[in-house]
Amino acid sequence: MYEVFLKEIKELLRDRKTLMFVVALPLLIFPIIFALIGFLASQAALEAKQEVHTYAIVNAQYAEPFAKEVFFHKSFKELEQKHSYQSIEDLKAAVEAGTIDVGIYIPQDAQGSLDNGEQSTWQVIFNDAQTINFLFTNLKEVADKYAQQLQSAKLIELGVSEDAQAALLQPIELEKVNTADQRENLGEKIGAYIPYLLLPLVLTGAMYPAIDLGAGEKERGTLETLLLTPLSRTQVVLGKFLTVFCSGITSAMVTVLSFGLWITLAGQFIELDMLKEAFGTVMVTDLLLILLLLIPVAAIFGSLALTISIYARSFKEAQNYMSPLSFLVFIPIIVAIMPNMELTAKTALIPITNICLAIKEIIKGTVDLGLVGLIFAATVVLAGALLAFCTYWFNKEDVLFR
Repeated sequence: MYEVFLKEIKELLRDRKTLMFVVALPLLIFPIIFALIGFLASQAALEAKQEVHTYAIVNAQYAEPFAKEVFFHKSFKELEQKHSYQSIEDLKAAVEAGTIDVGIYIPQDAQGSLDNGEQSTWQVIFNDAQTINFLFTNLKEVADKYAQQLQSAKLIELGVSEDAQAALLQPIELEKVNTADQRENLGEKIGAYIPYLLLPLVLTGAMYPAIDLGAGEKERGTLETLLLTPLSRTQVVLGKFLTVFCSGITSAMVTVLSFGLWITLAGQFIELDMLKEAFGTVMVTDLLLILLLLIPVAAIFGSLALTISIYARSFKEAQNYMSPLSFLVFIPIIVAIMPNMELTAKTALIPITNICLAIKEIIKGTVDLGLVGLIFAATVVLAGALLAFCTYWFNKEDVLFR
């Protein structure tokens, strides 16, 4: 078995493509993905916040203070050319044609309604399909400020002093006292996405060597030579499995080390106190715990990939069979991201999903070590069962020589 393992490892180290997937990709994937996502998100938010929107107001004369506030707001620019908009339909057509970004329709009875203490409804017409859009938020701030001025003036007319208005309008004010620290807050928000990066890399680290050691050997015609050696088939398949497993676990180790390294570097160079406070508490033991959970996962992926590869007749056929395996890995990861999914004794028995939930809890700093032990045991049992099936599969003549 160890002779086969050493032989396969030597061949694996000569394969540049495998080294790229096992070492280079995990080492670079975190900084590239995080930097790219952070840069694009910040740029999109900044551009959306600084964007100046062209507007037109129908019946502005009935709310002149409001029209004046919008006119002087930095995010809005009044349509320069003269227009004859009279109705909501006119504003809709102008927005759809791109003449204006937003239209505001104030009813003709607005002033009368406000004077009589009645609520007046105004329409804001714009295209709300954009994901990041501060248009309505900015306009609502202006409208709320104007509404507060009207409200205050009306209450003073009724004899309510400014001091009494706050207590009258909002008798009870709730003040939020959050017991969660920054790490728990950030861990809840981004911790679920860490497995989304880790697990596919572990799968990739096991998949490519498995294809080469199974279907690749068949295609090259070297499998028969290997079977003629004094080694039993069980020893041969276990040697191949150890090679695939080492590749997968190396990919996991490099990924976790890369994750820890870039967290440390980000804390040194990025001037974000919240990020420093949150990830500064992620200890080496947390990273080792994540790595410990990934070891049986690498064995599961290695067994599955080798089983598929042994069945395939050629390298290309093995690649085709591996594609559904990728989907089967992503589905439990997505399940773990769903709202209200928590790590419990029940979810700790769901393969892959349990690993995702545990990693999220580790990042949050709220992990239950008892449940981690349960997950590790369940994953080891599953990995052992799959390895047993892989060994049985390799010993079947009709599978090995299809």
